[in-house]
This record gives sequence, C-alpha cells and structure tokens, in this order.
Amino acid sequence: MRGPHNLWRLIRTLATMERTGAIGVVLQAFDAPPGVRAAARVLGWPFKALGLKGDRDLPPVTRALTALGPAYIKFGQILSTRPDIVGDELATQLKYLQDKLPPFPVETAKRMFEAELGVKVDEVFSEFSEPVAAASIAQVHKARLADTGEEVAVKVLRPNIERAFRTDLDAFYFAARWIEILAPFSRRLRPVDVIAHFEGVVHGELDLRLESSAAAEFAANTEKDEGLVVPRPVWALSGRTVMTIGWAEGIGLNEIEAIDAAGIDRAVLGRRVLTLFLNHALRDGFFHGDMHQGNLKVALNGDLVVYDFGIMGRIDEYTRRVYAEILFGFMRRDYRRVAEVHFEAGYVPADRDMDEFARALRAVGEPIFGMDASHISMAKLLAYLFDVTERFGMETRTELILLQRTMVVVEGVSRSLDSHLNMWEVARPVVEDYVRRNIGPQAILRDLAKTARVLARFGPKLPALAEAQLIRAGNPGAQTRPPPRGSRAPVLAAAGIAVFLGGVLVGWLL
Repeated sequence: MRGPHNLWRLIRTLATMERTGAIGVVLQAFDAPPGVRAAARVLGWPFKALGLKGDRDLPPVTRALTALGPAYIKFGQILSTRPDIVGDELATQLKYLQDKLPPFPVETAKRMFEAELGVKVDEVFSEFSEPVAAASIAQVHKARLADTGEEVAVKVLRPNIERAFRTDLDAFYFAARWIEILAPFSRRLRPVDVIAHFEGVVHGELDLRLESSAAAEFAANTEKDEGLVVPRPVWALSGRTVMTIGWAEGIGLNEIEAIDAAGIDRAVLGRRVLTLFLNHALRDGFFHGDMHQGNLKVALNGDLVVYDFGIMGRIDEYTRRVYAEILFGFMRRDYRRVAEVHFEAGYVPADRDMDEFARALRAVGEPIFGMDASHISMAKLLAYLFDVTERFGMETRTELILLQRTMVVVEGVSRSLDSHLNMWEVARPVVEDYVRRNIGPQAILRDLAKTARVLARFGPKLPALAEAQLIRAGNPGAQTRPPPRGSRAPVLAAAGIAVFLGGVLVGWLL
C-alpha cells in the first residue's frame, strides 16, 4: 500500500493547504525563508482545484487539517500548545482540534457499544448523553451506571477510523522513503523509523482495550501523587472500540478565564503539570504521551485531572538514568559530564572528540541560563541540540521521540498557564531527587541485589556448567558432554562472582 499512488495523497495535501488559504498562514507562522515560500506556492498553485474544500466556517489552517484527516489533526493538536512557535492567533485557532470536532450521531455510538459488548445500552446505563467531546479518533459521552448510579465517561471510536489512519500513514511512509532517497543527509534522522514509531503509537490508540490497561497502570503508579486525579476504567464495559471510565469534573486547561474566575492559581497549576510529568517519566518510566489541553482539566480544589490514555510512553531504567544525568549535568553546567554520558551510552560515536563535543554543549546550555524565564524554551533547546548532535553524528533515537515531543507539549501547556515559568527551576528538584535515589551508592546496592535475585533463578544450572568448564580446563583433550548452548567460561566466572557478592549483599541488607 506504500507505492507511488500515495503521491496523489501528498499532492492533495499541498493542494488543500493552497485552496483553503492555509499555506500562507503556515508559512508566515513559521517565518519561512522567501525561497521556501515561493517554492511552496509554485508547487501548490497548479493543483489548487484538486484540494479539499473543508468547512468554510473554520479558520484556514483548522479547515485544511480537519479536511485532510486524523493524522493531520493530531499534528495540529501538537501545534496548538506552542504559541511561541506558531503565534497566539494560530494556536488559539488550532485548539478547536483538541475536543471540538464534529461528532457522529449518538445512535451510532450506541450501536457500536452494543455490537462490541453484546449488551443493551439501556440495560447498563440509566443515562447516556449526546457527545460531550469529539476529537480526531473518538468521542466521549457522559453516562450513569444503572446499578450503582456512578457517573462515567463512555469513549467510542469513530466509525472506520482505522482505515482513515492507514491511508495517511501509507502516504507518510511513501514521503519518508523519498526523503531518504532525495536528501541523503536526512538518513541520520531515520524518517522511516520515525513513521514506524508513530504507527505503533497510533495502533495503541486505536485499541481501547490497551487504553484501558494503560489507564489502570497509570492510576496505580500515581495513586500517592498529591494534586492528581486519574479516572479508573470499568473493565466489564470496555472493549476494543469502546471504553468506560470514571467521570471527573473539571475546567479545561485551555479555559484561562474560567480558571481565573474559579480562583485557581495558574502559576501553581503550571508548575504542577511540569513536575508531575517529570516525576512520571523519571520515577515510573511510564508517562502520559498526549498532554495537550484537551486531555487535561483542573478540579475546583486545584487538582490536575488527566484524561485520554491512548498514547503512553515507556522508558527503561537505564535510559532514565542516562537522561537524568544529562539534565543534571546541564543544570550544574557540567558540560564535560554531559558529554561523557553521551559517549558512555553510545549516543555519540566513540571516534568523535569528547572535548569538542563538551564545548559544543556549552554553547547550547550557557545562553539558556542567561535568558529571562519568559524566553527559556525547550523547543529552542531541542533545536540547538539537533544542530550539535547532527555535527557529531548522533542518530535519532526513535524510542525517545515521544518523550521529546511530550516535553515540548508540556512546556506549551505550562507556559500557557504561566508565561514566566522557568522550566529549569521547576525541573531541578525533581531531577536532583531522582539522581540522589538512583545514581550513587544506594543504586549500586539495589542493582547488585537485583542481579543476585536474577542469577539465583539459574542456580540449578550452575553446578553442571562449573563441572564441564573445570574438566575442560584440567584435561583439554578430554571429551565431555557439552555444556548448555551459549555458555562461556567468562560468563560462568562472572555469574559465580556476582552470585557470591549478591548473596553476601542480600544477607547483609536483610
């Protein structure tokens, strides 16, 4: 499905942007160079008549994105949180994409619910409302359980949404492959792998069973977090295309006037959004990956309410430690240590000059610390880092794309609440606490104890491995029964030492 026919989809994209008038707005918002503006208009104008019309009542960019489909709408949702990039006017227009898209009929939602779960809506719910929110992939209805009276939210996927996403993804793959062919310098960024990563994220969002599971895990991880409300799923009324989850009232984080009228301190709320995200990413390694204003609300008591768990990110423990050290090094202005971490983790090729890399990192970090809080931008930092890593041959790490993207979105949300938010000041205590707990003597002891427990599970195999290796060492010509496949003397020695040290350690700890 990723053949040349997708060229039509890409042509229609540019034609739709031209026909709706969106191309001029976008080029101006991104302050595109004159050459880029001229090329875009020349390429788009001949195909203008082939573009989609969209809803004439919407502003140009919103009109174009909604006409083009769900993948483009997702892109617009991200940009809606970045007024520092696209400007306040365009960001305000794009907020429409978060939860105010045209809904599909409630009767269609009921039929899908009944087909998925095999139960009648009227049997399980005493109330079932018209759509209260409609986004790119699904819409939400407020309902009340007939047996308990509990208020819940019922999320239903849009009809044929999977097919619509597949059409967009196929075109994206086609474009990515041609970008790699026509622009060899882009291969370092692995555009095809980036699209593959995005595809995996989308598939997770299109199966509401996975979202229910993610919501349950996220709720369990954050149960003791103060100032955070995470609704829990109702498993008996959830399936692949529908999900039932607890209802939580709140004011949308894009409703600034309503937040002020409720007497909620926006500066505190902005810090809470950023602090909770960093805690979840570093402490748990499991974070909400779609934290735009449409998925966040604030309760009247100031608690942050989180919705929509279709896009979640996961980071392994080693990578969390690496990134914590990188952030910690930037905060301490220890650019040499930041460079060392990059080399130790294999992020930068070993044949590059570490001192030169550290000097380049200093050029990234120092200007930030000299800025006023209102001018410090994670988006600018990432842009600077991109230039540095490109020069030193660092490849794009696709497993961290979601983390980086979410950090930018979270900054946009926090900055919309408090324009003077200083990200480094808010992040410092979170990162320092993580470093104190996970990098140092305590972490070494915990790692040894974990290693001992893992190796202990292979204890029954160790005597046979030891006997085979000792016989072979004492009589090289003797024919012995080969040890289990894949065993090696160095591995055996290391395992034995680790088990011994781990056993002593565990005994001492206990």
